[in-house]
Amino acid sequence: MENTYAWDKVEGAAAFMRITLTELETDTREWRQELRQKMWRALNELKPHVVAVPGWSFIDALSALEWCAANRTPAVVMSESTVWDERRVFWKEWIKTRLVKMNSAGLAGGTPHEKYLCQLGLTPSCIFLGYDVVDNDYFQQQADAVRTSTQTWRQKFGLPENYFLASARFIEKKNLFRLMQAYARYREQAKAAIWSLVLLGDGPLKPELNKLVADLNLESCVHLPGFKQYHELPAYFGLAGAFVHASTTEQWGLVVNEAMAAGLPVLVSDRCGCAADLVSPGVNGFQFNPNNTDELTQLLLKISAKGFPLSDFGAASRRIVAAWGPERFATGLRDAVAAALKNPHPRLGWLDRALLHLMLRR
Repeated sequence: MENTYAWDKVEGAAAFMRITLTELETDTREWRQELRQKMWRALNELKPHVVAVPGWSFIDALSALEWCAANRTPAVVMSESTVWDERRVFWKEWIKTRLVKMNSAGLAGGTPHEKYLCQLGLTPSCIFLGYDVVDNDYFQQQADAVRTSTQTWRQKFGLPENYFLASARFIEKKNLFRLMQAYARYREQAKAAIWSLVLLGDGPLKPELNKLVADLNLESCVHLPGFKQYHELPAYFGLAGAFVHASTTEQWGLVVNEAMAAGLPVLVSDRCGCAADLVSPGVNGFQFNPNNTDELTQLLLKISAKGFPLSDFGAASRRIVAAWGPERFATGLRDAVAAALKNPHPRLGWLDRALLHLMLRR
């Protein structure tokens, strides 16, 4: 079960077969070995022709890859890693290369992720895009519905007339302290029609973030409503003027997809994996260096200035993200599966078998 976010559990029958191997992650050696055994039992019962494997480092992915190797079944690696999202170490990259080459095809998030899979040795013609998508129609329709009665929704959620929206876990890589500093400088430099900042989310850095807001005297203009459930998000998107995502590193950033589907201009760190494919500078938003506070300040000033074509940028966001919806995922996975079935599963030599054995028993 996913523990990163406090999402409500959705009950009810799924439209597909769903098998839950574990309800809670403990990350002990005993838990990892139990999960490996459950993975094998599930795949032995299903007898799939192809297995789509999320990544290459966690026990679930390694267990599925081990089963595929033992049963001569093609695997499709699903990846949203880029060459620059973490510090790369030679020996780790060597291990990763061996593991990635055990797959017959790949489904990547976007072009930076495709390039990294190529660098790790996967054949370019066997890599397809579309791993990172959201339900675009949901965010478009719900945000538009909110915009038909803006005052009612603003009063309900206690939101200001004009605001920048950000949504993130309160952890170091989300770069929220620099975002707050850039916003404070924005307020010092803005001449008129100053926007507020609404920051959704929660996490371990919340006390430090609250202190910074107080130290910068921003209590009256920075709103921290906390973590919001899926059904609540469209209201915040629908009433915002623009969306900001300032992470210093981010494999993709699905919240940017959501904001764009809702029709918002976006300011996105160039260290986010989605930026290359979703953010067209001067068309639907701007990219920025997340370590450059002044650059972000200037973009906040630019996009909130009187006469800026917010609606044009928002419409462009929707046009761009329309190509990155569930259909893109379905097509990409279908094509990756077809490619995997055409390629014989790589026969593992003794070195790869030994490596997989060691990785599974960490």
